[in-house]
Amino acid sequence: MAWEAGTVDSTSRIDAAALAADLPFPHAVGVTSPAQTLAVTGDDARVMPLASVSKPITALGALVAVERGYLSLDEPAGPEGSTIRHLLAHAAGYAFDARQELARPGARRMYSNAGFEVLGEQLELATGYEVGEWLETTVCGPLGLRDLEVDGSPAAGFRGSIRDLLAIGRELLSPTLIGAELAEQARSVQFPGLAGLLPGYGRQNPNDWGLGMEIRAHKSPHWTGALSSPRTFGHFGQSGSFLWVDPEAQLAAAFLGEEPFGPAHAAAWPGLTDAILRAHGIGA
Repeated sequence: MAWEAGTVDSTSRIDAAALAADLPFPHAVGVTSPAQTLAVTGDDARVMPLASVSKPITALGALVAVERGYLSLDEPAGPEGSTIRHLLAHAAGYAFDARQELARPGARRMYSNAGFEVLGEQLELATGYEVGEWLETTVCGPLGLRDLEVDGSPAAGFRGSIRDLLAIGRELLSPTLIGAELAEQARSVQFPGLAGLLPGYGRQNPNDWGLGMEIRAHKSPHWTGALSSPRTFGHFGQSGSFLWVDPEAQLAAAFLGEEPFGPAHAAAWPGLTDAILRAHGIGA
């Protein structure tokens, strides 16, 4: 893997060594500041499945609709008593992959692909656009994304590249598509104190989420690092993908690989994150 020297911010100490991950399959990693890419290993233009890293992209499109007045976070959506906010925060009570109500809204953190499918339908009804068309118009175009494919499930069906994930990371670090107040809500805990399962990592109490973004807080075990600030937010996917944003470090990082998420990822990702943060002068 070769460091892509032409895109690096000269003020950063992050280099290819910080992006080394002990994984036995091809993968790509990138890191960005709010201004520009700092370092990349692997092919940053290769398009790969994002799996559940699709969710924060769908959430960003929904938040643009909220910002423009097409949707309200507190309008009814999903099961009785549920709202758009519940769907974004995995608090509507839906089962993982079925529109089966397993809990009353706001009672438990029920991570749900079904909830994001319902969110997509509500977005379409509100805007008059199909989800993919809305995202192309309001997210991909304005951010200059070159590779993102948004014609699959809004929960887990998108495909994309490291360079586009880093552009989304920059947007989440320094929002331009939505206002500061809504951006702060997105990365703040919604329905505080709810326990629930974090897929791949077991029960977390509390299992904090924002609006389409998982919030690190003090979860253990976790896919980010020991040096990650509690305010870190983002998502990982079962395709072996992640996007995290650390507002304290003012960094975002993305990972894509050829193997589905498994024990090797769970073992390597925290160390990779800590190496990135340490190279940036955090915990050094």
